[in-house]
Amino acid sequence: MTQPPAASPAQDPDPARTAHQDQPIAPFGSGLICDATAIFDFAEVQAQLATLAKEVAPDALRGEAVALLREANQQGRAIIAAAFAEAPFSARALTKSYSYLTDGLVLTAFHVATTYLHPVGTPTSGERIALIAVGGYGRGEMAPFSDVDLMFLTPYKITAWAESLIESMLYILWDLRLKVGHSSRTIKDCIRLGTEDYTIRTAMLEQRFLTGDRDLADELETRLRSELFSRDAHDFIEAKLTERDDRHSKQGQRYMVEPNVKEGKGGLRDLQSLYWIAKYVYQVQDVADLVPLGLFSPEELDTFSTAANFLWAVRSHLHLATKRPTEQLNFDLQVEVASRMGYKDRAGRRGVEIFMQEYFRHATTVGDITRILLTKLEASQQKDAPLLERIFRRRPKVKSDYKVIHNRLDVNDPEAFLDNKLNLLRIFEEALRTGMLIHPDAMRLVTANLDLIDDDMRNNKEARRIFLDLLLKHGNPERALRRMNELGVLSAFIPEFEPIVAMMQFNMYHSYTVDEHTIQVISNLTAIEKGELEEELPLSSEVIHKGINRKVLLVAMLLHDIGKGRELDHSILGAQIARKVAPRLGLNKVDSETVEWLVRNHLLMSDMAQKRDIADPRTVRGFAKAVQSVKRLDLLLLLTVCDIRGVGPDTWNNWKAALLRALYNQTREALENGMEALNREHRGAAGKKALRAALSDWSKTDLKRETGRHYDPYWQGLHVTAHVDFAEMLKELEAKNDASEVGIRLHPDDDRDATRACFVMADHPGIFARLSGALALVGANVVDARSYTTKDGYVTDAFWIQDADEHPFEASRLPRLTQMILKTLNGEVMTGEALESRAKFKKREKAFKVPTHITFDNEGSEIYTIIEVDTRDRTGLLYDLTRTLAGANVYIANAVIATYGEQVVDTFYVKDMFGLKYHTKSKQDFLERKLREAISEGSKRARS
Repeated sequence: MTQPPAASPAQDPDPARTAHQDQPIAPFGSGLICDATAIFDFAEVQAQLATLAKEVAPDALRGEAVALLREANQQGRAIIAAAFAEAPFSARALTKSYSYLTDGLVLTAFHVATTYLHPVGTPTSGERIALIAVGGYGRGEMAPFSDVDLMFLTPYKITAWAESLIESMLYILWDLRLKVGHSSRTIKDCIRLGTEDYTIRTAMLEQRFLTGDRDLADELETRLRSELFSRDAHDFIEAKLTERDDRHSKQGQRYMVEPNVKEGKGGLRDLQSLYWIAKYVYQVQDVADLVPLGLFSPEELDTFSTAANFLWAVRSHLHLATKRPTEQLNFDLQVEVASRMGYKDRAGRRGVEIFMQEYFRHATTVGDITRILLTKLEASQQKDAPLLERIFRRRPKVKSDYKVIHNRLDVNDPEAFLDNKLNLLRIFEEALRTGMLIHPDAMRLVTANLDLIDDDMRNNKEARRIFLDLLLKHGNPERALRRMNELGVLSAFIPEFEPIVAMMQFNMYHSYTVDEHTIQVISNLTAIEKGELEEELPLSSEVIHKGINRKVLLVAMLLHDIGKGRELDHSILGAQIARKVAPRLGLNKVDSETVEWLVRNHLLMSDMAQKRDIADPRTVRGFAKAVQSVKRLDLLLLLTVCDIRGVGPDTWNNWKAALLRALYNQTREALENGMEALNREHRGAAGKKALRAALSDWSKTDLKRETGRHYDPYWQGLHVTAHVDFAEMLKELEAKNDASEVGIRLHPDDDRDATRACFVMADHPGIFARLSGALALVGANVVDARSYTTKDGYVTDAFWIQDADEHPFEASRLPRLTQMILKTLNGEVMTGEALESRAKFKKREKAFKVPTHITFDNEGSEIYTIIEVDTRDRTGLLYDLTRTLAGANVYIANAVIATYGEQVVDTFYVKDMFGLKYHTKSKQDFLERKLREAISEGSKRARS
């Protein structure tokens, strides 16, 4: 039974107290964050209670006691919080202090109930009760808003006196707004329920006697040890490990950028699992007791304790910041907690990013040490396999330097293993070759000797061979890299990798830390190579089966984000690092140059596909000139696809796939058949031919009229299905002969994960802005847009839109969507006013800072100026930008929208009112100033 050392017992002021009850035990008062009496003064509170008992009627005493304890609770909490603000890393003292305060409240409530409210003159043998703390409260570790878990232990079936006592005590605690979890049990109940339920058994592992009948509590402790905790150790471990795996699966197996401090991977629950298993199997009272048993080294205990203290500090700051038991470290709270803990911005990185990198490093430490110890504990309880299974099961043959313990790879002779430092890499090769996990002892041996990986080893030819083979030869580089990264081997062998380990990117786009993202990218390539993604990624699968330089691609993937977290652009810095690292890994000059080019340009294809109009011939020509060869194009495609998919589980979609596929195919054609294949006339003729085929039932006169009314860009930028929609809508509008009529067609475009919205109406200034506003009002996110005017005065606009979950709108919603858009276009709803109330940042989004960048490009298109606006995304942004441009008499031909979490890049292809590009600096400055004003005003509204 957990029983911290007690301070001097408080004296009972009432001589009438019955002899069968023990004196109330004051909780442990050492190791607190400040003076114990400042947190809760037992003597003073008991003296005030004694006075109140003499002054007020018994039926009013409970209310008076609650008022007294409420004031003591508020004062104690304020003092603890103030002390913690001064010492924001003093988590162990903090958790003890909250336990001390809670003990004061609970013991006093029990004292009031037993002494004043329900005294018993001559107790029977059944009128005995022991008050026991369980769970985290029993362990003496409490965050500011942790639950108070209590067990009322009685010898037999609960009596009327005990029931009244418990009810009165609980009402006092509830009136104090404490969240109390409670149970009333006999010893027999505890044994039975603990046998049936591992959760209850676990809670009773952490019981701590508070007050009441000591003999009854001691009897429970004895019987639990002999009848419950002495049995099924293997099954208990198995249950806790399964529970941990389920928890990780629910919270996210990898280190997610908004972690759950309590339940997530490497969180506090992992620490507690270790404590529970160690206590169950070895009957220890503290994790430190595992050192003499040889399960922890003193160094591991120190590392573990530091990580535990850090996580408890984070959790406690979370509770205090939100004034409730918050466990999820969301983006807005990350900024708050980082500030509370004293992290400051420095050299290209925000304080919150530095804080989160430290968080993930500690979480990794917890995960590593917990996994090692739990695996060892599990192995110590593992039962031998049945004889027949041992006879017939084929064990993998391991090399002579290794042995197999419980199906895990271990080292035969640690001293001989360390004599050759290349073995620090070879063990990962042997693990991949045999398909076995590495034994905890071997992991510890590797981690403890990372200093052997020096420059001499890094430049060793055999070491290079082993490392590259881990990437190239065993079909599972992800597993090797993840284990090497967790044990510190990857950073030791490639020191340039160390800064991105556990590095969090403070944005909503990336779901993983930078090192985990890198491993996910390589994992995606492996899945393509194994043919697991042929349906989802047909082009990438085709390219990879055709044959590529795998060594170059995998090294580029490993290094593509290695420059992150510095002031210099990470692609440029990464290329500089790759120039040094690639030759060190044994790549020849040509391959090293290709790796450097890929790292420098790893965002190029994604940017071209998502931020530019790939229907514009100059876009593809420029990209083809940058790529230069089909071999590089193939490598860049695979790197781009795996990179996007490695950002997060929901980042890849059909829209991005369609854009990349179109850019790849056009670029490949240009590289193989010459740039002339991309000329406008060629594309325009193909578009008209497709329309004639699709409208074979139209008369020649009608077809000639339709193909002759559009300019060349119209035929290049849209699929034939859109051309058909526009042709039919134009025909209908002309038949109605009503200048105010608007034609709308909404169709799910499943190939692009969007709904295509086609609009036809008489042309007049500001149409594009009005349409953008109407779509914003119906909750549509625009992901792409095309605007074309006809030679006879109509405008044909196509928007691709998604719902709030980035999916096409359901077909059943399209009729209502159409009606709402028409109402807006007809002026029945004032767009600007209606959007003001909707364009609000969510609380978790307010912490992000996205600087605004506006650029003008007159080289990227033959006939348009390209204005790129890179800024903070929000509802109504596109409407604000297009309305501003329309107000400046800017004609918008196309809008390409690329969203990256909270950041958006809106690209506009524009001309002035005379059909010319914006060449002069004064005109560009004027437009930039107007756009910045619109962005600033909208952001203020969104933050208010």
